[in-house]
Amino acid sequence: MEKIRIVFMGTPEFAVESLRQLIEHQFDIAAVVTVPDKPAGRGLKLRESAVKNFAIIHKLPVLQPERLKDPDFIAQLDSFQASLFIVVAFRKLPDEIWTMPRLGTFNLHASLLPQYRGAAPINHAIINGESISGVTTFFLNSGIDTGKIIMSRAVPIGPDETAGDLHDKLMVAGSSLVIETVEAIASGNCILKDQPPARSGLRPAPRIFREQCLIDWSKPAREVHNLIRGLSPYPGAYSVIKTDKGLSEIKILRSLIADNPEDKMPGETLKINGDRLLVSCAGGFIEILQLQAAGKKAMSAGEFLRGTRSEVLQFTPAIR
Repeated sequence: MEKIRIVFMGTPEFAVESLRQLIEHQFDIAAVVTVPDKPAGRGLKLRESAVKNFAIIHKLPVLQPERLKDPDFIAQLDSFQASLFIVVAFRKLPDEIWTMPRLGTFNLHASLLPQYRGAAPINHAIINGESISGVTTFFLNSGIDTGKIIMSRAVPIGPDETAGDLHDKLMVAGSSLVIETVEAIASGNCILKDQPPARSGLRPAPRIFREQCLIDWSKPAREVHNLIRGLSPYPGAYSVIKTDKGLSEIKILRSLIADNPEDKMPGETLKINGDRLLVSCAGGFIEILQLQAAGKKAMSAGEFLRGTRSEVLQFTPAIR
């Protein structure tokens, strides 16, 4: 098996598990590339990425380029003489970077490619009601998630799992797949598979914007439930709630589909035994299990109802 020298590129917690596995399997990590520190919180203190924090603990060199095409960064990257680059939840690389290592650059993607190419594959898979997702490793090319597939592994999606739940499952499955991929590359046993071009039948996974997170209570209950769980915990599906104190926005983080015990207009609510909150949709009800009011921590429906004590409780499409 060929001795491989690796540069690892990643940013969030999702990427940390893959880096952890590479270290535990004693692969040679020459350096780690991540995003620059960013101001965050009320004090706007600089916050380091999860990958940087982990790399520092393990005494790995860390590069944080402002611009990936910066000649100084490219020269520094080249000086490590890495034979393989690994990318997990990072940025799109310019051609002069992903073509640099002799063995190529591969990426871990949180879907079963070619389905769900793009920035938000976990969210879109759940929003679309998929029962299976997975992880894929592929060699980078100049497209977006279109390179030759190296390996993939399917992961089931439970009917009430959120994007956060699936994220954690794919993080673990993906880290194992990264190790298998490196071992296959090192042994020269990769069997690559071409991806088809964009065509009908392929579902994309573009970035999600705020306007897509607004709940339409006139939609079928299954569709509303999938939106809620597909956007939980972040960015969060939201609605406007009307109480006797006025209108406010609220995020809904966990839900269940409930039978329709009576005919109500979309957005009308039922309060059951003071601790269950049901909202009417087309053909059914959504039972809200967990929600978050603006500026407050996430809470159960019962906690919310006890704190609100409002005779008026109506979910509406938007503040008007």
